[in-house]
Amino acid sequence: MCPPSVPPSLSLSLCPCHLQLLCILASYAQECGRPPLKQDRIVGGVDATNGEWPWQVLMYWRQNNKHICGGSLITENWVLSAAHCFPNPSDVSPYTVYVGRYQLNNVNLNELSRGVTLILVPSGYNDRHNGNDVALVKLSSPVSWSEFIHPVCIPASGTLFPSGMMCTVTGWGNIRENVPLPGVGTLQKVQVPIISQSSCQDMYQTDPTEQVDILYDMICAGYQEGIKDSCQGDSGGPLVCQMVNGTWVQAGVVSFGHGCANQNKPGVYARVTSFSDFISKPV
Repeated sequence: MCPPSVPPSLSLSLCPCHLQLLCILASYAQECGRPPLKQDRIVGGVDATNGEWPWQVLMYWRQNNKHICGGSLITENWVLSAAHCFPNPSDVSPYTVYVGRYQLNNVNLNELSRGVTLILVPSGYNDRHNGNDVALVKLSSPVSWSEFIHPVCIPASGTLFPSGMMCTVTGWGNIRENVPLPGVGTLQKVQVPIISQSSCQDMYQTDPTEQVDILYDMICAGYQEGIKDSCQGDSGGPLVCQMVNGTWVQAGVVSFGHGCANQNKPGVYARVTSFSDFISKPV
C-alpha cells in the first residue's frame, strides 16, 4: 500500500511503493531517487560530476567554519544524517546545511543554504558503536527541487540489500586516513559491495584487541582487503543503491569504521530500513 501522503492517482507512476516508505514529490511531479541530470558513472574513489548526487548535503559548523558531516535530502524540509554528528541535538544554533553543493572550497552557483530548527535522534542513542546512529534534521525553510537539488528515496522496512550488491557512498571526507580532500574539494564517490552481517562480524573479530559488534540496525559495505571505503568527514552521508527500475534508494548512513579502507575493517552504516518508523513519523 502506498503512503497516505501520495495521491492514489499518482501512486503507480510517481511512487514505487515496493521500494520505499515515502517518496516526497517535487513540484512538476518528479520522482525521488532519480537525478534530473543524466550522468555516466565510474567505479572507484573519484570526483563526482555536478548534479550526479543531488540529495547530498553538507553539514557546516559555523562557530569554527568547519565541515563536520554529510547528509541526504529526503523531503523539502528534512535531511537524514547520523546521530553522532550532533553531540548536543537540542542546540541547533551552530549548524548551516548546504544543499546542491558540489565543491567544498569553491563557489557553488547551484547551492542553497538553510539553518536548522530541529534535530531528532532515536531515544536509545548513546554511542555510534551501540547502534541507533541516525538523525533527522529539519531545515529552517523548504528547498525547491532543481537539477542539482533532489531527494533520495527511503526504503520500506522490508527492502533487502543482499550481500554483493554494488552501492555508492559519497562525501567530502578525507581521501586517506588524516589526509583531507585537496584543492577545491570536489564531491567524491566510491562504489562498494554490501557485506553480510555475519561476514562483517567475522572480519572485525580478526582483531582480538578491539571488540566490535555488528548489530541488527547496522549494514556493512566495502572490501575485506580494504582499498575503498568512506572516511573521516563522510559521517552522516548516504550509502545508496540503484534498484532494478533505476531508482536510487538509501541503504545506509555513514556511521563508523576503524581507520579508512583498512583490511578486515569495512565501513559500518546505520541500516535505514531499521528506522522506518523513526523517519516516517515526523516527516
